[in-house]
Amino acid sequence: MLKSVNDSMRMSTLMTTALQVLSGVLIFTMSAMAIWLWHQGAITTGAIAFAVGLTLRLKAMSQWIIWEVAGLFESIGVIQDGIETIACDRSIKDAADAKPLVVKDGGIRFEDVTFNYGKPLIARDRPVLENLNLTIAPGEKVGLVGRSGAGKSTLSNLLLRFYDLERGRILIDGQDISHVTQDSLRAAIGVVTQDTSLLHRSVIDNIRYGMPDASMAEVEAAARKAHADEFIATLMDPKGRRGYEAHVGERGVKLSGGQRQRIAIARALIIRPDLIIFDEAVSALDVSVRAQILDLLAELCASHNLSYLFISHDLSVVRTITDRVLVMKSGEIVEQGKTEEIFTNPQHPYTKSLIDAAPVLPDLKGLTA
Repeated sequence: MLKSVNDSMRMSTLMTTALQVLSGVLIFTMSAMAIWLWHQGAITTGAIAFAVGLTLRLKAMSQWIIWEVAGLFESIGVIQDGIETIACDRSIKDAADAKPLVVKDGGIRFEDVTFNYGKPLIARDRPVLENLNLTIAPGEKVGLVGRSGAGKSTLSNLLLRFYDLERGRILIDGQDISHVTQDSLRAAIGVVTQDTSLLHRSVIDNIRYGMPDASMAEVEAAARKAHADEFIATLMDPKGRRGYEAHVGERGVKLSGGQRQRIAIARALIIRPDLIIFDEAVSALDVSVRAQILDLLAELCASHNLSYLFISHDLSVVRTITDRVLVMKSGEIVEQGKTEEIFTNPQHPYTKSLIDAAPVLPDLKGLTA
C-alpha cells in the first residue's frame, strides 16, 4: 500500500514539474515572439497583451486539468482498493464438518487458549494470551477490565472467531466454535463497540443492519428496549424525512454520542442474541450520558436473561451492571470474583491501582434523573 502511495506521489510530482516547465517555456516563447513581431511592426501592443493574457489563462487551465486528472485516478485507486477489500476471500474458513451453532443455555468456556496473532515469540517475550481459562455461566453478567493492551478486545475477537486460535479451544454450550458455521456464531452474539459507525441511511436501515428482513414491529420493539424510540420520534433530516425514515448522516454525525449508542444497542438487540459484547461502549461518552447508558444496560439485563461481556479499562463503569469482574493484565486474568467483593476487598495490587485510578461513578439514578 505504501509503495503505491509513493509511486502515486512521484508521478504527481513529475507531472506537476513537467507542466510548470512547459508552461514557462510557452510563456517565454509567446512573449519573445510577440515582442519581436511588434518590433517588426507586424502586430500592435494590444495584440501582445491579448496573447500574453491568453497564455496565462491556458497555463491556469492546464494546472486545473492536471489536478482534476490526478484526482480522478486517485478516486479510481480508492474504488479499486475498496473492491479488492470487499471481494477478498475470508482467511477464516468454516470446517468441512461445520454445523450451525445451537444455543440452549449460553454458557461459554475458554480452555487453555493461547494466541499471538500469528507472530513468532521473541526471547523472554510472551504471547498476547497464554493458557487462558475462563468460564461464563448462562445468563451471567461479566465485566472484563484492564488497561489498554491487556488483551480484553483480543478475547472478544476470538470469541467472534475473527481469528483462529493457535492453541486451545472456545466452547459455547459445549460446541467448539471452530466446528460451527461463522454465520450462526455471529448471529448469536451482539456487539456494541466504542466507535459506533452508523451508515448514512435511515434509522430503520441502521437498526436492521444485522437483520435486513426484520419487520417494522421488530425494529420498533428493539428501539423501545434500547430507549431509542423517544428521540427517534423527534428526528427530521434536511429533506423532511422524519422518525425512523430520517437519515443520520455519515457515521451518524447528526446524532449525539448517547443517541448513536442507543441505536447500536437496538441494532444488537434486534438479532435476539444469546450473548452481547460491550467493548468500551461508554468510554467516549461524558459522565451524564455514560450514566444513562449504564442505567439502560442495567435495566436490560434485569428484564432479559442475557449473558453479556462488558469490556472496559475503567473499573467504575462495571460496578452496577455486572455479577462478576475479571481483571486482565498482560494477557492473563490476575484476579476475578463477585463485583462487590472485588471493589471492597481487592487482593491483587494491579486491581487496587485500577480502583484508585477510577473513582466510582455517582448513583446512576441521580445522574439520569
